[in-house]
Amino acid sequence: MKIGKVLYTLYASLIFVIGFTIVFPVSFVLIQNKRWHKHARYLNLIWAKFFFPLIFLPVEIDFRFKLKKGQNYVLCPNHFSYFDIPIVALTPCSFIFVGKTSMEKIPFFGYWYRKLHITVDRNSLNSKYNTLMKAKSAVREGHSILMYPEGGIITAGPPKMGKFKDGPFRVAIEEQIPLVPVTIPYNWIILPNDDLLINHHKAKIIYHQPFDTKGLTLDDVGSLKEKTFSVIQNELNNHF
Repeated sequence: MKIGKVLYTLYASLIFVIGFTIVFPVSFVLIQNKRWHKHARYLNLIWAKFFFPLIFLPVEIDFRFKLKKGQNYVLCPNHFSYFDIPIVALTPCSFIFVGKTSMEKIPFFGYWYRKLHITVDRNSLNSKYNTLMKAKSAVREGHSILMYPEGGIITAGPPKMGKFKDGPFRVAIEEQIPLVPVTIPYNWIILPNDDLLINHHKAKIIYHQPFDTKGLTLDDVGSLKEKTFSVIQNELNNHF
């Protein structure tokens, strides 16, 4: 069984690399001009739609509300696995991803990632502040934002989540846009953080009803954070 997992991981990694190699030249051109970034993000969605069938991994996408055209959101998924990154790419709206600066060190991918998304050094207060400002600026430009509320893969016992940070909730409230809890229940089984070998298992992503933030103030950050945590954790508990 171990050999099978190793071979499957190598195969999936090869498909990922080949796919990125094919897409990168076009994406490289698109990310040079900010006006073309939306096309680069759409290309990323197309890549994700091909990636999962090519590695024979079924994905269930469960939308519990209808995305409104022209509406931007703050998307808040739980984060247990590195496999969360390709699955959120299936989100059918253009969004800017907020992730850690270490991603920038990956050859080619890091350059693309830095140009198209927002990075944060979670050990630097200055970096976290600048990231918050960049995220708010992106919202004002009409983009949705995806931020992991746990701030990274921090829990040692999935499917129990770690403590939420304030960042995404501050952005949603200060910019008065809906916040969408997102549950990713199975990725910690597919790609465990302590193993990094891929198991063949159905993937799933659930987009819950958004929380309206109109009229809320920063005094409501704690309440919004608690409600979001409750929605996602209850959904995780229902799957196990």
